[in-house]
Amino acid sequence: MNLLSKTVVATLLLIAFSAGVFAAEKHFHPKGKMPSKFTVDLQNALRGSLPFEDQRDFEEAKKGFIAAPPYRQIKAEAGHVAWDIGKYDFLLQEGKDFDSIHPSLQRQAILNMNYGLYEVIPGIYQVRGYDLANISFIKSDTGWIVFDPLTAKETAAAALKFINEQLGQRPVVAVVYSHSHADHFGGVRGVVNEEDVQSGKVKIIAPVGFMDHAVAENVYAGNAMNRRLFYQYGVLLPASPFGHVDQSIGKGTAAGNLGLIPPTVIIGENIEELTVDGVRMIFQNTPGTEAPAEMNTYFPDLKAFWAAENIVGTIHNIYTLRGALVRDALEWSKQINKALYLFGQETEVMFASHSWPRWGNDRVQEVMRAQRDAYAHLNNGVLHLANQGVTINQVHNVYTLPDSLQQQWAVRSYHGSVEHNSRAVINRYLGYWDGNPTTLIPLSPEDSAPLYVEMMGGAAKIIAKSRELYNQGKYRHAQEILNKLVYTEPDNQGAKDLLADVFEQIGYQQESPSVRNSFLAAALELRSGIPEGASPKSSGPDMIKAMTTGLWLDFLGVRLDSKKAEGKQFKINLVTPDTNEKFVVELSNATLTNIEGFQADDADLTVTIDRQDLEKTMMGAVSFDEQISAGKAKLKGNRQVYEQLKTMLVHFDLGFEIMPGTGARDLTPAQKTFEQEEPGWTDGG
Repeated sequence: MNLLSKTVVATLLLIAFSAGVFAAEKHFHPKGKMPSKFTVDLQNALRGSLPFEDQRDFEEAKKGFIAAPPYRQIKAEAGHVAWDIGKYDFLLQEGKDFDSIHPSLQRQAILNMNYGLYEVIPGIYQVRGYDLANISFIKSDTGWIVFDPLTAKETAAAALKFINEQLGQRPVVAVVYSHSHADHFGGVRGVVNEEDVQSGKVKIIAPVGFMDHAVAENVYAGNAMNRRLFYQYGVLLPASPFGHVDQSIGKGTAAGNLGLIPPTVIIGENIEELTVDGVRMIFQNTPGTEAPAEMNTYFPDLKAFWAAENIVGTIHNIYTLRGALVRDALEWSKQINKALYLFGQETEVMFASHSWPRWGNDRVQEVMRAQRDAYAHLNNGVLHLANQGVTINQVHNVYTLPDSLQQQWAVRSYHGSVEHNSRAVINRYLGYWDGNPTTLIPLSPEDSAPLYVEMMGGAAKIIAKSRELYNQGKYRHAQEILNKLVYTEPDNQGAKDLLADVFEQIGYQQESPSVRNSFLAAALELRSGIPEGASPKSSGPDMIKAMTTGLWLDFLGVRLDSKKAEGKQFKINLVTPDTNEKFVVELSNATLTNIEGFQADDADLTVTIDRQDLEKTMMGAVSFDEQISAGKAKLKGNRQVYEQLKTMLVHFDLGFEIMPGTGARDLTPAQKTFEQEEPGWTDGG
């Protein structure tokens, strides 16, 4: 059973709540609470203040519908359920308002229930609701050009099968990866086979830098990213009005086989035109926007603009909560503006890798301008405040978008909340420090919390005051003091339960699913501990194979236990004859470094292994010791250096605590010494 299969087996009991085992009106957790009076009042006020009379998104989301499949689930090759949109059917109760869901988020969650085949315009089609992203099909002279083949082989294959059943069998002649996140390339093996790509029968087109960023963006902090994904994506929350309801740009992510076939055509210029099987396309590279390697596409003969993930039905993450480098809101705005003036003046339809299309030039320009202005204002407005002394620890309580933007659904902040995006802008320009020396080298929470608890008079007084604040609807005040108590007394279940109650109400009130999920996931762990189960994803061999040798060596440096390496030093020459790579790996000052293209004359050890054999070790299929025994890896010099290195490397476990007292668990299967750990998951940006 592979990692993914184990994961699904381990989490199906939790996810089963979402399949109708419990009615939508009943909380999935025995300690769960209903929305408080304060939460209900807030939701009702929002229902009266937001522009719900604007129904254009619903009209556009339904437009062009051709057919839906008879099934609501898609099975993975391993036998588990890879995709299940049916578990969210509770959202389709007509006229039902859920007080445990922000009204704007409930609206977005319903819009993301699109499921089936849609015609954008004659010649352009989308299958929606099969994964986090849309898969798009462009009719060419002899077949299909596929844009963004989803996360999983199984969902992509099902989408291709369905469109061929509905519109007639056509071969795939090309695949376009719009950018370097997994939900836009991971299903490629479901629509093409590698032999056809290698023979030139099928082109795979991607923006410059795609391969580097598809892999490197998620390696160095991969274990931490995957753990944080439990919070941002609520992967162990059941689908429920009290749990997971949406993921802003789609319902969630398919749990199938992720693959990666390297591109054969790289779009290297800022603006580049290419004709594939009779379809003329103009590509606009947009690095530094939603992904470090991303591109829009214009179809001049169809007056259709593909916005990739740069313009979707939400303002996106400038900082994504699972972890990633902070993005450039101003550059994002400028690239939208460039698209507006290059293509938007004549575009009649805009479609993208998420959400739904927009038709008519006026509507297209309206959405492009609104998103351009929202990203620009986020950058400029936050820096306007920062230049007046507002800090990273204040800005999320001060910064707001202009009223004119707040009244436009296209720029509501589902994926990237105004709060965490505004803090990210300051972090990008000024870093994490707010300028107060107290916060420059602060105590760790577990060290400072006991002092606070002592000065507040102990646990009983804190709990009493927190209940008072809870009963007044002052949830953020309550979390401030309860968090101190939980750090001080991580075994105090009463304190953890009360903090969970507080987190739950805050979560219910959030418009952003990522923020909602984070509070609700923390509440779940505070009540029940970290759920059993392994990582919700498995990257598969393609991602490991795509890693450069240098990147693998870099991560060995991350895995090095400096305490075990203290006082030791050595040099290793690494040679891969089949790819003609050469490295020097050096241990000094309890730090492991490497440099490509050099060999050390005074190396203590030389290791020679073909890259194709090294990949098997990186994947965990064959240990390095087995490679040595089989003669695939040859060691010349002091073998003791190799044996020492083995003792210094640690593997990271996914089950580390985020909230204190939730019980760290061993969630990661045993791995061979030199096996590459699971990269972080980058789907959804």
